[in-house]
Amino acid sequence: MEVGILGLAGSGKTTLFSLLTGSGGALAATLRRDQAAVGMGRVPDPRLDRLSEMYQPRKITPAIVRYVDVPAVGGDRPGEASLNIPELRTMDALLVVVRAFASDAVPHPLGSVDPARDLARIEEEFQLQDLMVVERRIERLEKDLARRRDPELAAELELLQRCRQTLEDGRPLRSEGFERADRQRLRGFTFLSIKPILAVVNVGEDAIGEDAFADQRWQQWLAGPATGCTSVCATLEREISELEAADAAAFMADLGIVDRALDRVAREAYRLLGLISFFTVGEDECRAWSVPAETPAVEAAGAIHSDISRGFIRAEVVPHTELLAAGSLAACRQQGTLRLEGKTYPVRDGDVVHYRFNV
Repeated sequence: MEVGILGLAGSGKTTLFSLLTGSGGALAATLRRDQAAVGMGRVPDPRLDRLSEMYQPRKITPAIVRYVDVPAVGGDRPGEASLNIPELRTMDALLVVVRAFASDAVPHPLGSVDPARDLARIEEEFQLQDLMVVERRIERLEKDLARRRDPELAAELELLQRCRQTLEDGRPLRSEGFERADRQRLRGFTFLSIKPILAVVNVGEDAIGEDAFADQRWQQWLAGPATGCTSVCATLEREISELEAADAAAFMADLGIVDRALDRVAREAYRLLGLISFFTVGEDECRAWSVPAETPAVEAAGAIHSDISRGFIRAEVVPHTELLAAGSLAACRQQGTLRLEGKTYPVRDGDVVHYRFNV
């Protein structure tokens, strides 16, 4: 799963990427892929922390999100240079950094600071790009259907005409309640406006603690599906990331900061991807595994190893809260809270799972 980070020039998107994947809690160094910087950032999870305290494992592995800092390309309009469309189309979700701080040293590319406007500008660009793709495909389908009847092509045409109307009305495709079959048909088009979007408002240090989303335009945007927002002060987060753990905790306490904004960004990105975490525990390793919500147990086993999925017998499952209360899996067995589940069991967020398999 990949999250593309984008924003207008001077928004702080690359700073945020560096913090999410570098000294701000990275699991791996960044690398280069097709001119885009790629990095792995951990998803903070206090449940894993508590399980690790109980087992004292030799290794602790949190869930991760792969972030891609999408590079800029040339554009004719102000601000357009931040939208590298081909790179963005491969992403599973988009993280849009919008600027809410003033700086004489770094002028805003649109002449003034207005984060809600900047987000709307980027959304409009996504819709325009999608509309161009839709219209080209409709034109080809109409020519093909004029030569021969084909129920599949006719169904695709009807669906794309619906998409065109949505886009012409100025609405993103994610606002449409597409059925599963329709979403499968649309999958190959890699539309931008259908992807989940997390807006990150990059505020100045003087605005920490203020409501960055009081503007009514934010409420209207958040009313749509597959959207989220949070705020971060990238300059402050950079200062925190450069401190030793004890000093960082003291610094945050002095400022009244309960948790780092970067942790909220990671958790929100994870949520927008529609992912959940289940855990495997033991003295060797305590680990969080990422799977889409409602994933059957046999498929979730494949996240660990394909052999476990192939040789699946059953899954021993207990909610992490029950395990922490009981103190061990053996105690959970005695108390009857450890359940035996089959292949079709939908793994729940926070489940601790022990797989039985034979290959």
